[in-house]
Amino acid sequence: MRNTRLRLGLGIGLLAAGLVIGGCTVVKNSEPHNITAPVDNPFELSGAVSATGPNGPRSGVPDTTLTAENGDGGSIDKLALNTLADLQEYWTAQYAKTFPGAFTPVNKFISWDSTAPRSQAVQFCRASTFQEVNAAYCTVDQTVGWDRGTLLPELVKKFGAMSVVMVLAHEYGHSVQAQAKLNGFFTASVIREQQADCFAGVFLRAVAEGNSRHFTLNTTDGLNGVLGATIAVRDREPGASKDEHGSAFERVTAVQMGYTDGAQSCKTITRKELAARRGTLPTSYTTPNEANQQLPVDRSSLDMIAQTLATNDPVIRQPVYDYTGVSKSCANVTVTKPVSYCPAGNAIGVDVAALAKRARGDGDSAVLSAMVAGDYNGFIVFISRYMLALQQDRKLGLTGAETAGLRTACLSGAFSTKISQPGGDIRLSAGDLDEAISGLLSDGLAASDVNGNVVPSGFVRLEAFRTGVLDGDNACLSTYK
Repeated sequence: MRNTRLRLGLGIGLLAAGLVIGGCTVVKNSEPHNITAPVDNPFELSGAVSATGPNGPRSGVPDTTLTAENGDGGSIDKLALNTLADLQEYWTAQYAKTFPGAFTPVNKFISWDSTAPRSQAVQFCRASTFQEVNAAYCTVDQTVGWDRGTLLPELVKKFGAMSVVMVLAHEYGHSVQAQAKLNGFFTASVIREQQADCFAGVFLRAVAEGNSRHFTLNTTDGLNGVLGATIAVRDREPGASKDEHGSAFERVTAVQMGYTDGAQSCKTITRKELAARRGTLPTSYTTPNEANQQLPVDRSSLDMIAQTLATNDPVIRQPVYDYTGVSKSCANVTVTKPVSYCPAGNAIGVDVAALAKRARGDGDSAVLSAMVAGDYNGFIVFISRYMLALQQDRKLGLTGAETAGLRTACLSGAFSTKISQPGGDIRLSAGDLDEAISGLLSDGLAASDVNGNVVPSGFVRLEAFRTGVLDGDNACLSTYK
């Protein structure tokens, strides 16, 4: 975030899908929260979808007969080729339902080991694969290639096998968009990449519905891992590269568009659509070194945010702020840490030191990580507890992960957009939304009800936040009743 005196925000970003190195795990908050299973699937999936069922490669299903040039026949290549076989099958059957003409499947694949010596490197897309940690679609010869030495194994290790399915579904999406002639020569890379993310979401929906020969995907751990990988492979610094793929928030949005609305929605991702979606949201850093600066998570900053909350989302009775810690006790409520809301006293309690620690993360800045440390990772939790006070002020229920919890996340997203407007004393910075969705995926506290109950699906939590960011308060109140 930034204010009139400081221009602050985090830019610990990562290389976009198709160019990823390194690795670390998704950070879990030290204070676990109650994960509440939803009564109904919010997306009304058909077929074999399950919130807690199997996730990953199906057992007992023969591997595809597809082969890759330079492949080693190992488990990673089998995972990749089985994915590509299912992608071939899916798009061959489904392409004509959305796009004119017939679909020609990709039929050339190349595998390499980025850890191998230069003498063992091969050519992919007219370039050497020596130390190339990558997965990509080559438009020159319509080939899909991947690194079996570092990239794909790290994805499996950090996010599970379905993250490889997501990455390759993205690359295959480039073939779909090319055959559908969605873009011209001068179409910006960010449009092409978000279309590919969208096509990946389309295929993942089919997997979740049981329409994949080799894979299953549940809507909790499975989709959470997929979204973790999506966050991990965001742009390093928003707006800084000509080869722009989009922020984590934008990439997650594109995946969710395909997943929820189908291939037709991918056609709508254009320069005009992206500009409208971005609105006043910051998409690049505006001052030198802004990417490495942060608004301090302390009482002074929290006071400023509280004042901004009161201005943008006024309530009849302003909550009382207690910066000495979370409520020790609150009638009929299980307090949450590091920020709590007590309806009986209309009080927000804050453990400032713990909130600051949350914003800092664990100090691990490895490239392949879904953890985005930064000020807004902490502030969004503080904001979410105010949104509970707002709901009480409007006589709305404060319990229920699927109602009050998701409504809280949505209203927090709507507030985030409000402070992206110019002229405010405190403003959103590039990277802040990525920090927020990182926290929403890892523990979901900003999407919890007054007792800390959270729906188990990170996909659903991020969808609620995204609804608020893009559609505002009214959408929150009408969607999460």
